[in-house]
Amino acid sequence: MAQRYVRIQTATGQLYYGLLHLDRRVQVLDAPPWMKGQPTDEELLPNDYHLLAPCAPSKIVAVGKNYARHASEMGGMVPEEPLLFIKPSTSITAPDATILYPPQSKRVDYEGELALIIGDRCIDCTPEEARSKIWGYTIANDVTARDLQRKDAQWTRAKSFDTFCPLGPWIVREVSAGARLQTFLNDEAVPVQSASIEEMVFAPDVLVSYISHIMTLLPGDVVLTGTPEGVGELHVGDRVRVEIEGIGSLKNVVTLRKPTALPDPPLESESAEETSL
Repeated sequence: MAQRYVRIQTATGQLYYGLLHLDRRVQVLDAPPWMKGQPTDEELLPNDYHLLAPCAPSKIVAVGKNYARHASEMGGMVPEEPLLFIKPSTSITAPDATILYPPQSKRVDYEGELALIIGDRCIDCTPEEARSKIWGYTIANDVTARDLQRKDAQWTRAKSFDTFCPLGPWIVREVSAGARLQTFLNDEAVPVQSASIEEMVFAPDVLVSYISHIMTLLPGDVVLTGTPEGVGELHVGDRVRVEIEGIGSLKNVVTLRKPTALPDPPLESESAEETSL
């Protein structure tokens, strides 16, 4: 089995990167693995930690409509160039954690995806150079408030809610070009999404190269490579599982996010006073 790199938190709140053994022991690394972290003598037993998302990126760069059949099911054509958007790092949530269904939305969808982990600073790279900048691979769920995406005519709000980027459970260094990506709901035997990652319109190295000519990618950054056809609705109480051959499975449950009261708008006199300051 390929080595599995994890990010964990102990009961005392300490954060570590580590290597996950088959018996779930974690051998602690002295730095993030893409920063040449080396194994230490410290090991943690399964009851001594819980899994976090496997990295803490400065940004998540995502790609839309990167599978032709998904572009078709969304009523659009395959773009001539990669279609990019940003998800904030605060949207990341851990494996087995909850996806919070926001009260602002009436339609939230799952989108299973292959995620790339950047291992080295990447600026104006060729696809060949970009290939060496991809340190590893993990699984993502690009959760989307579909009704807000359509209402806003742009994607920021719909893609950015807290917990809208489950990521994990670990990172592997290699993945087969023909690995199958599948998404399952509520432990049903038949997947709601099933495709080979080689069906991508723009391959991972092309995506990283393209992005690097727009913005600098930093070590630990995440690139989401797009979702195949079969996206669909999530409901409160649903269990969603995204699997990719050679990596594993990312599982989360959907719960309702409690609405919070917005502050009252300032009175006219208060607004005028602030303007005069």
